[in-house]
Amino acid sequence: MKRTCIPLVILFVFHTCSSSAYTANVNPNHPFRTRLPPTSKSFKTTLYTKRCGKFEKEDVPFPNSNHVNGISRRKSLLSTAAAVASVIPGGIPSAEAAITKDSQWPLWLALPVAPYSRRKTLRRETGRGVWTFDQMIGIYYVQVPIRMTVVAINESIPNSGLFVYAPVAPTKECLSLLQDLIDRYGPIKYIVLPSVAVEHKVLAGPFARKFPKAEFFITDKQYSFPLNLPDATLGLPSWAKPLPASSSEGGTVMWDGMFNHEVLSIKPGVGSEFQEAAFFHKASKTLLLCDTLFATDGNPPEILTSEPEYTRALLFHARDSPLDVVPDTPENRRKGWRRIVLLFNFFFPSAAVVDLGIKPLLKLRPYELGWGGWMPFDWKNEEYERTSFDRYVNGGKPVVYTIIQIIISRGNSGESLRTWVNKVKQWDFDRVIPAHLDAPLAIGPKEFVNTFSFLESGKNEVRFCDEDVAFLRAAENGFLNFSVYKSSLGPLRGKPCGIQ
Repeated sequence: MKRTCIPLVILFVFHTCSSSAYTANVNPNHPFRTRLPPTSKSFKTTLYTKRCGKFEKEDVPFPNSNHVNGISRRKSLLSTAAAVASVIPGGIPSAEAAITKDSQWPLWLALPVAPYSRRKTLRRETGRGVWTFDQMIGIYYVQVPIRMTVVAINESIPNSGLFVYAPVAPTKECLSLLQDLIDRYGPIKYIVLPSVAVEHKVLAGPFARKFPKAEFFITDKQYSFPLNLPDATLGLPSWAKPLPASSSEGGTVMWDGMFNHEVLSIKPGVGSEFQEAAFFHKASKTLLLCDTLFATDGNPPEILTSEPEYTRALLFHARDSPLDVVPDTPENRRKGWRRIVLLFNFFFPSAAVVDLGIKPLLKLRPYELGWGGWMPFDWKNEEYERTSFDRYVNGGKPVVYTIIQIIISRGNSGESLRTWVNKVKQWDFDRVIPAHLDAPLAIGPKEFVNTFSFLESGKNEVRFCDEDVAFLRAAENGFLNFSVYKSSLGPLRGKPCGIQ
């Protein structure tokens, strides 16, 4: 019988044909690295077709809005289904990124969030003897950096070893970048999991297993919900040690005398814990934090502009409505990042009109950036959006993440937090490296204390638009009410911005 080959459209992918060189420099008048994202100069759509068991690639012109709206219903349905398929991990990559097999992470199913198995790592030296290793994490294209920091314990002593804070996925690429430092400074001596948050915990165990001779410390209130399981069942190796509450405890010298640390422990509600271990490296004057403090400017992080596959998140959110197709420009990248930050911080920002129902699905057209083009919200207008974002950024000043502020003001209503802040402010740091958003931040003890100014006011005040925290305020009195204790500081409140 003659075999018939029926072409099967698998997916559309979007990628750049050429791009300008990426550059990064330090603006001495700004606490952040300025970033000039690469701008794609030409675009094409690549159609992958399966014929006789083999994938064939055909380049077709990148569609404009008129072309998309004019597509036939049959092609629209096929392409929409194909675009939905493009988000299924393990299939054909949804963009022709230069992410190699060394970036693959086989254990992604332990926490199935983006970028799934495709975990690129960027290493940057942020100060003498201090390096950040950035990967990416997110859902529904609300993607942000997740960061590990590696410190040469004592550069003045050969082979003194390395200290690792908040491990990321130990891909071959990550381990190769790390090996370069091991060759120069000696073996990894200490590994610290500074948090109970699942996005950090799920990576720390596999990382520690790569370096079994290193001392592995974890904050001591690791838990799981709804069943509180033993640490071994959470992927943490048996040799993990509980991190003491303070480096000053017990009278013994920890970390070769090169670090101080203090652990913030709060019980925000029934069946939950919050912990954050702050570390101060004396030689570099660097404060390492995990989730308590973030900051950003208007530029997307380098990890999101490093690959076309990752840049799709920026362009996806740069749309004003589900039917838009936007070009890859620096302005659209910044626009997409602005919206990612608002969604990341507020979930339902006031500048967006949310519709989670069936209506957004009924008006879909094929869209090359994945998720079948599904976009369950429209943005009201740019003025509202910029007002909301400017309040959040506030000139690049650090801020407490909204959900974290809700958590750390529970329990004894800030007393544990106040004690921790007062201890950390004693350290002579001039830069902070958090595990998300921008790093390093050029701030010292004064700016650090000011970030937690709501403690002194006795109210859960935020610098954001009050309209932006309205959803979270309602959640505190609604579905969060059963899981978190009341706080004498009250719910989150900002100043009205007049967003209708």
